[in-house]
Amino acid sequence: MQRRRVGHSGLEVSRIGLGTMTWGATVDSCEAGDQLTTFLDAGGTLVDTAPIYGDGACEELLGSLVAKAGVRDDIVLAGKAGFARRGGQVVKDGSRRTLLDQLDASLRQLQTDHLDLWQIHTPDLEVPLEETLGALEHAVRTGRTRYVGVSNFTGWQTGIAHTWLAGRPEGIGLVSTQVEYSLVNRDPEDEVVPAAAHLGMGLLAWSPLGRGVLTGKYRGGVPSDSRGATPGWDEFVGAYLTPAKSGVVEALARASEGLHVSIAHVALAWLLARPQLSAAIVGARTTVQLQENLAAEQLELPPEILLALDDVSQAAR
Repeated sequence: MQRRRVGHSGLEVSRIGLGTMTWGATVDSCEAGDQLTTFLDAGGTLVDTAPIYGDGACEELLGSLVAKAGVRDDIVLAGKAGFARRGGQVVKDGSRRTLLDQLDASLRQLQTDHLDLWQIHTPDLEVPLEETLGALEHAVRTGRTRYVGVSNFTGWQTGIAHTWLAGRPEGIGLVSTQVEYSLVNRDPEDEVVPAAAHLGMGLLAWSPLGRGVLTGKYRGGVPSDSRGATPGWDEFVGAYLTPAKSGVVEALARASEGLHVSIAHVALAWLLARPQLSAAIVGARTTVQLQENLAAEQLELPPEILLALDDVSQAAR
């Protein structure tokens, strides 16, 4: 698998990362172990997690698998903090106390003394940005993480955060920003991508298959066993089940037929060709799905197909 630098930093990652959001919830330990092995065997390095995933079960599972396999030095471990569950609700909390408490808990769960990349999971407008960024600075200074980044920040929030942090005496800059980015969500290109390019930050894309829509599984309707039919997820997926977005999927289908590959392959290959992208983070329910996604690494789309997909996806915005 090809590797890329994260922005202008020295951090190098596989250009397809392994997402673990469903580990410890819908993905059990056996399946997770198979996925980790498959990912590493394919040359993958970037593994992305967060304490909110599975309410901690994800990180505990990932930590045990990494320790058992003895592969901590072979992966780039990317964690997050900033979402917490309280009173049965998921809330944002960018306070120094919560961020550092979550970081320490993550390190215990993951059975490691440091993360390779630690990210603020979401901006919290109720907390001064300087307090949130100060936690990142403190984490680097104390050796709990090697690099820091943000996630789900707008372009202007990214610019302010990077400038403030890099201007501090320690000179610790943000190396990455993680946002949802795919053929059915090109909003990051308006502000986040230009900001990242200007600041020398790498882009990490979550949900690169458009919440599952870009696999083509919703072309004939909503399968009963899919997220689109699951309460709590139906609106999340349904946002992309529109006539305009369906046109993007049909364009992918035509390209996939001509290239003799899957629809998901084409969607991922388009994203991997985007400027500024460091890695696309893919998650899977099964090892077979993961293998399918990883195979996109081998596909390079012809310029005319890239252009056609650009046009149809822009028209669908």
